[in-house]
Amino acid sequence: MNGFLSVAGLALSLLACLSDPISSTVPASPDIVPVPAYRFLSLGDSYTIGESVPVSERWSVQLAAMLREEGVPLQVPTILAQTGWTTAELQFAIQQAKDTSTYDLVSLLIGVNNQYRGQSLGRYRTEFKELLDLSTHFARGRPERVFVLSIPDWGVTPAGLSRRQKTATEIDAFNTVAKEECAKAGILFIDITPLSRTALNNPSLIASDNLHFSGKMYKLWAEEAFLTVKRMVTK
Repeated sequence: MNGFLSVAGLALSLLACLSDPISSTVPASPDIVPVPAYRFLSLGDSYTIGESVPVSERWSVQLAAMLREEGVPLQVPTILAQTGWTTAELQFAIQQAKDTSTYDLVSLLIGVNNQYRGQSLGRYRTEFKELLDLSTHFARGRPERVFVLSIPDWGVTPAGLSRRQKTATEIDAFNTVAKEECAKAGILFIDITPLSRTALNNPSLIASDNLHFSGKMYKLWAEEAFLTVKRMVTK
């Protein structure tokens, strides 16, 4: 009889433990807080908007995709660009947009239409410097989160071959100004002009309009910028 009571008591004790809400509660795992995606603003002209190529082949869109593949949480870029814009027209568009947002990464590629229209280097310097200031403002005052791509050489395209040497000389002069102003501002300058000139002997790097560059060329630019930009947003 005593043995039966002992067994019965043990069973009741076990049932009590199992019914104890404290004992049966599984500790909740801590909430996983997602890393907020970095915001990317890309400013420019036809080379940024990707004239004659699909949206997915724009150089900044390809760069963002490459970075995401490497685990960098970068959003698809917000693009403010239009074919034909000069530095002044980009400035005006920024003012009209009234964008008060801030970004974790800002790119700037502008100047080919200043060169094409025969505008002076002095004017370009002044307006380019102002665009660097605006870009830094968008990046919350962090010049280390802004980068500039050099002006590509459209003189290697079928539409530009008749004035190839003149265009090359002028593009180099405009890029010298841009590089100098970037150095003064502490902003990264990435020289993609030599890559653009490889299109002279590679038609696959030219867009169907025979004036702009193809998505394949834009991929080369994205690859050129990739490692440096990755360090910019992850350090």
